[in-house]
Amino acid sequence: MLVRDAMSTVVLTIGPDHTLRQAARLMAARRVGAAVVLDPDTSGLGILTERDILNAVGAGQDPDQETAGAHTTTDVVFAAPGWTLEEAAVTMAHGGFRHLIVLDGEGGGAVGIVSVRDIIRCWAPSREALAAR
Repeated sequence: MLVRDAMSTVVLTIGPDHTLRQAARLMAARRVGAAVVLDPDTSGLGILTERDILNAVGAGQDPDQETAGAHTTTDVVFAAPGWTLEEAAVTMAHGGFRHLIVLDGEGGGAVGIVSVRDIIRCWAPSREALAAR
């Protein structure tokens, strides 16, 4: 199975000036664990995850004052839609992260995000298959 088969195509894109609270609200509303942070000044893509927000709040930082840009991972590892799920899982395990932004090979734009949860969902037997045993 390939990344394109497992990835979420619901890509939440926010700017670096969004507060952490705004980012958290948008992520919760879309039911996603990560947002792509697009900085028009640098033309770069970054990622803000639920863990980034949790770490900031846990450290006593104010989610209404802290910006996404201050907590964004900019040294991002990207996946291609044609990668196997095993390639994505190995990359995540090696890098110690749970999300990969999936880039379109031609235009280079974000076409999805694949998470550990997406991979597990594809690899784990369905409830129906387990019930049929």
